[in-house]
Amino acid sequence: MKRILPFIMIAAGASLWGIIGLFVKGLASAGFTSMEIVAIRAIFAVLFLLLIGFIHYRQEMKLHAVGDVRYFLGTGICSIVLFNFCYFTTMSEMSISMAVIFLYTAPAFVTILSFMFLKEKMTINKIIAVIMTMAGCILIAGLALGESQITILGIITGLGSGIGYALYTIFGKFALNRYSPFAVTFFTFIIAAVVLIPITSLWEKSTLFMQTDVMLLSVGLGLIPTVLAYILYTKGLEKTEGSTAAVISTVEPVVATIMGVLLFNESLVWLQVVGALFIVGSVVVVNLPQKKRKRYTSDEITQ
Repeated sequence: MKRILPFIMIAAGASLWGIIGLFVKGLASAGFTSMEIVAIRAIFAVLFLLLIGFIHYRQEMKLHAVGDVRYFLGTGICSIVLFNFCYFTTMSEMSISMAVIFLYTAPAFVTILSFMFLKEKMTINKIIAVIMTMAGCILIAGLALGESQITILGIITGLGSGIGYALYTIFGKFALNRYSPFAVTFFTFIIAAVVLIPITSLWEKSTLFMQTDVMLLSVGLGLIPTVLAYILYTKGLEKTEGSTAAVISTVEPVVATIMGVLLFNESLVWLQVVGALFIVGSVVVVNLPQKKRKRYTSDEITQ
């Protein structure tokens, strides 16, 4: 159980990310832009993290060295801000289905970047799992049905969302060498909030927060698919290879698809069911034990 607990944490965190559409749709209907919703997410996440930190993690809310800020500039700006901006822009340029496909190029980017910067091995299992993941995402999004339209800007921001999503895993692994999962999550969203508040001028819409539904959606967005999700994912990442974590996290589109069917009456065709099975199957493949080649001594070879 101890061996698979990190995998369960990563899957649980990704599943919470999968329900983010509930909050985003509600806030968008209330009159917030995509970037303002990203700012709301970061601000309320920081408020919850401050509360949790003062109660349980006071010693972890301190930087060990000023130079360590570079890790959180990576997770906060290069990942959180870049990923969300690109993801929401892709949704506005193309269909949500295409946005999801581009977002889940992330495992491929993580596998390559982990090989380059984290010195992780490029195994056949990982290669097969990435291929299965990409195939599953394409089927879930319904690309095979020819329903998607593509724009140049959408392609650029779509790939940007995949890269931004992948960078959290890469920068997160470096940060975890010096900080706890809570500290990584805390400083990540501090940086993101500090950058987003002046960019979005969110205070100009302060009257909207007087509405009960807007406040509940904001609180829910900051807590459930953000603080809880990132703490779970980062805690699991602490004991898991980056490329493996990225593939496991692709349970998110499966959860998002199920939520769409049950809550938003979106259709689910058999190709999407097959896609979901591909993604779940990739999680199994990436965790299969590698076959060890038998090594022969010189005496055994001459016999």
